Amino acid sequence: MDKYDKGTFGFDLRYLSEKDNRIAVLTSDDEQARIIVSPKYQAKVFTSTATGLEGKSLGYLNYDVLDSDEISEHMNGYGGENRFWLGPEGGKFSVYFKPETEQVYDNWHTPKPIDIEPWSVVSIAPKSVSMEKTMEVANYQGTQLQLKINRTVRLLEIPAICAKLGISANEKVQAVAYATENSITNLNDFEWTKDTGTICIWMLDMFNPGPKAVTFIPFAEGDEKDLGIIATTDYFGEIPASHYKVKEGMVFLKTDGKYRSKLGMNAKRTKAIAGNYDPDAKRLTICTFDVDPNAVYLNQEWNPSKDPLVGDALNAYNDGPLEDGSIMGPFLELESCSPAAFIAPQESLKHNHNVFHFVGEEADLTNIVEKLFNISLNELKKVF
Repeated sequence: MDKYDKGTFGFDLRYLSEKDNRIAVLTSDDEQARIIVSPKYQAKVFTSTATGLEGKSLGYLNYDVLDSDEISEHMNGYGGENRFWLGPEGGKFSVYFKPETEQVYDNWHTPKPIDIEPWSVVSIAPKSVSMEKTMEVANYQGTQLQLKINRTVRLLEIPAICAKLGISANEKVQAVAYATENSITNLNDFEWTKDTGTICIWMLDMFNPGPKAVTFIPFAEGDEKDLGIIATTDYFGEIPASHYKVKEGMVFLKTDGKYRSKLGMNAKRTKAIAGNYDPDAKRLTICTFDVDPNAVYLNQEWNPSKDPLVGDALNAYNDGPLEDGSIMGPFLELESCSPAAFIAPQESLKHNHNVFHFVGEEADLTNIVEKLFNISLNELKKVF
């Protein structure tokens, strides 16, 4: 680590190698694009770079938690720019609260297999790694759900990036991207139904915030009677205008890491794509994911009185101080969920989620944003 400055990929590679001697480093042909995947830390993609060992590390790492000998009973926020979680977090089907407990922070506990337990490596190659985990979780109704998780992470070279996004390569822009293929299999001897309660796959991407960073999410325009509200904006209290705006088919969330706020979008509204731009870091991040506008998505709110079968397919988060002044990060998140897993024994539910980072000058990055989102980076910078 003495060879690389903190904040570089080389520093994080050395640091994480000391924490997990099984980490997988997936590397592009030119050795510029690299990602770190950790089986010990729940199959997380910890971080990535588009510019080699001396390049900027693009994921969020919580060094304090990683260095701590203490294990939190609630959640161990190691960081990681892409992690596998299960939903729902709250509500009647929650797997984070014990039955008959009040759904408040003191009673909130992340299931250990997705919080602190290591996963098994199934196979590893220069550009992919497959991992698995067998686990059991109890939901708020008292049902014991037995399942197997399978997860594969694949590094994408430039031609695959362009093909997935429908864009052209630009030699002035450096990129790193990966596809994650995730599935859960029902190991119970009964079907997961509305009566037993069920779960979903929940993918969360954590990145570093910035004073001028902004998340932007296009949505399908139309009548609320047909499509529902544009976005849920009261997860932690209504988001103020200083951090949330809606304009011409796009919602915007300021991701400065200074105001805790979260929004959600349902499967009929989302276009299965979201972006974040940080002009100071010269970083453009895009995530895409599977979505089914006709499927049932689970409610994640900490409120058992809410309908558990009406929820969001996409979420975006900006970290900020809690009421006591402490802060988890700060970080920002882009998230996606699968539909509810109403599956029979030995059946599986799959969910794909992709992450793309582009690094370069505004004049070169703006073509990507205009192509995919019909907005320029100059317009994005003026939203807040």
